[in-house]
Amino acid sequence: MVPFRVLWPLLFTATALAQAPAFRQTDFPAEEFQARWTKIYDHIGDKAVLVMQGVPKTPGFNFPRQTNEFYYLSGIETPHTYLLLDGRTRQATLFMPPRDARLEANEGKVLSAADAAEVKQLTGADRVLTNTDMKDEWLGKPGATPATIYALLSPAEGNSESRGELRAANLAIANDPWDGRTSRELNFANLLRTRFPQAEVKDITPILDELRSIKSPREIALIRRASEIAGQGIVAAMHSSKSGVSEYELDAAARYIFLVNGARLEGYRSITASGTTNIANGHYFRNTSRLDDGQMVLMDFAPDYHYYTSDIGRMWPVSGTFLPWQRELLQVVLDYRNAILKRIKPGLTVRQIMDETKVEMTAQFATRKFSKPEYEQAARLLFEKGGGVFSHPVGLTVHDDGGYTQGPLKVGQVFSIDPAIRVPSENLYLRYEDVVVVTPNGYENFTDFLPTELNDLEAAVKQGAGLVQRFPAAPAAKR
Repeated sequence: MVPFRVLWPLLFTATALAQAPAFRQTDFPAEEFQARWTKIYDHIGDKAVLVMQGVPKTPGFNFPRQTNEFYYLSGIETPHTYLLLDGRTRQATLFMPPRDARLEANEGKVLSAADAAEVKQLTGADRVLTNTDMKDEWLGKPGATPATIYALLSPAEGNSESRGELRAANLAIANDPWDGRTSRELNFANLLRTRFPQAEVKDITPILDELRSIKSPREIALIRRASEIAGQGIVAAMHSSKSGVSEYELDAAARYIFLVNGARLEGYRSITASGTTNIANGHYFRNTSRLDDGQMVLMDFAPDYHYYTSDIGRMWPVSGTFLPWQRELLQVVLDYRNAILKRIKPGLTVRQIMDETKVEMTAQFATRKFSKPEYEQAARLLFEKGGGVFSHPVGLTVHDDGGYTQGPLKVGQVFSIDPAIRVPSENLYLRYEDVVVVTPNGYENFTDFLPTELNDLEAAVKQGAGLVQRFPAAPAAKR
């Protein structure tokens, strides 16, 4: 047998000759990144620079994924890449690792500083250098330090991560008396302050949030596709819903649809909840219970599709037939949802839409009958208070950045419509969730193809054998 130390040089020489091209995104042309950079230059002014830190090398065998913020500004996925946007010259420089032949022999080709011409073409960058050149090419030049250095001071978002959850996790680590680490972003900012004490370090987060709050046509197309895949996955779960099936089996049916449609990861962990107790936990995730007739299922799940996601929720009866109380309450949520949706258009504020909807729902309630006083009380609270109907923005992450509720709605804003009703005395929680984009003439609901009316939800469950029934769990192998 030939020793491995002899084969190794031959291995990566042969591999280098036969490698496929490095992965690169094709969803956004260089012109889109350059347009975003222009807006950054306009915001930071001609005496400041922005330095963005890309994702570090992925530990273990986790799927490598760039941070949302860095991807938004470059489309480059290579770990340990830095982006310099210089407001003084209005030029962009990418600092990338040098080629790693050993890594490429093991994992395939990765874009590096050696691919400078290709990277310039893909991103529109003016220069592509190695990340070891940062000191000599910018940081080390006499008089080169700008008055202000912008950097990302909020937590960088990765797969299935949103800023609120990241901040909570970072706070827990910082407050742990046996840990106390600072975040990677704050560590980077501290390094900048230490090495360039004459410069003021500022947070780029508010500027990025403003840019990300309005989605471009290409971003909208990706969110639309993520929503379509999410909806198809949820329908697959509906078809598989039968008494005795486990929540995780419904999760698997949806996940299969995600993967075969090109999603590499999930946008967030699935909420696949059956029964009142599990459903009442808003972000239930254990997915271990078995379905029983008489229960409902709540599924809220979407893929990470080309870095973009959605946020869709539906409830349906395990048996294929809603119980009277389930139909009574869910119909209220549906009616409120529909009344909100039809009023969405640019120029109106969230408050205006909710006030108009309240008038319509109040008139409906003049003739609406309820089986219990507490049901009527919960229903009235929904349209009087809103019930969370105008929820969070959606985009690169499920709880995306950039607010929309304080002023008039604008074309290109994407957000979740998530009305929910609670009956605390019976621990009941019922909801619908859809993702919409504001258009010049109103709105587009990305999941208007999904079963939504109660009869349609029942029919989807009764349709027949689903993925879980056609491909049941494999029995343990006999040994």
